[in-house]
Amino acid sequence: MELQPPFRKIIHVDMDAFYASVAALDNPELRGKAIAVGGSEVRGVVSAASYEARKFGVKSAMSGVLAKQKCPHIIFVKSDFPRYKELSAQIREIFYEYTDLVEPLSLDEAYLDVTKNKKGNPSANSIAREIRQKIFDNTGLRASAGISINKFIAKVASDINKPNGQKTVHPDEVISFLEALPVNKFYGVGKVTAAKMYNLGIFTGNDLKKKTQEELVTLFGKSGSHYYNIVRGIHNSPVVPNRIRKSVASERTFNENISSEIFMLARLEQIAEELERRMVKHNIKGKTITLKIKYSDFTQQTRSKTKAHFMQSKSAFFPVVKELFFQDELINSVRLLGISFANLNTEKTAPIWVQLKFEF
Repeated sequence: MELQPPFRKIIHVDMDAFYASVAALDNPELRGKAIAVGGSEVRGVVSAASYEARKFGVKSAMSGVLAKQKCPHIIFVKSDFPRYKELSAQIREIFYEYTDLVEPLSLDEAYLDVTKNKKGNPSANSIAREIRQKIFDNTGLRASAGISINKFIAKVASDINKPNGQKTVHPDEVISFLEALPVNKFYGVGKVTAAKMYNLGIFTGNDLKKKTQEELVTLFGKSGSHYYNIVRGIHNSPVVPNRIRKSVASERTFNENISSEIFMLARLEQIAEELERRMVKHNIKGKTITLKIKYSDFTQQTRSKTKAHFMQSKSAFFPVVKELFFQDELINSVRLLGISFANLNTEKTAPIWVQLKFEF
């Protein structure tokens, strides 16, 4: 059976070892080392591991004691969810530059429907490459991507060339791709189900395809119909955005720490210009403005002020930014500056649910 157009163009973006990579980003001495986020060598559970640690068999949900046994030189670091959320928000802003059809799965991964996109780019592959490069340029973090006609295949494909890679499965390659795929690589097939399939002589998608729908339902219950369809490339679940924008921000991390107030104000001018462009583009206005300052020792300050009226233009809000900047003395040299708006004119807007289909 051949798949019939029209086909959607779906990208699954998955950050590479996100929590561990953030730790290395913020602490350069950790780069290239075996890191475990969470846990310790005496207690607790590992929530994430760097690729260097994974080479020794360290993985999430493993006890810290076992992780230390497998990788004696492993470095344990604490989770930092405020920082993860901060970077995740920056990454999602990049997604929204291309499409409003963004379905986040977690802080570090999301589906994007770019069938019809804001750039007018017909190549989902090149869009994924652009997005990955922009994520790296803006945050210093790496991402991988999978591109195909539906969410299931895109999700599977994003794992193939990790880390820092991408895989496109074109419409005419879908069937052969799925037939050759080991069943344990099918998204949603866990260890228990995979073991059951092995006992039944089902090792690849092609083996799975030989079973009738009735047989699969008998063997796996309701999941049987799902397996029957996905191995044939049938997965019609749309990318479902459900987003009410509650803040908009722009920030910059500097290559070298800045001590001069004059230089800082010049950087804030640039950040404000970028923020104004984003707000005008999306017709966003806000009342609460926040100045974010991160110092060279990684301590952070935020200073906020709420006005009675909505602001959008730089000429309207930059005087407030300057007021916040001089509100208190700086306590150290600065590595990051940011400006954000909350209390937006979008917060009373109901979520918009959209489904579009176009030719691949």
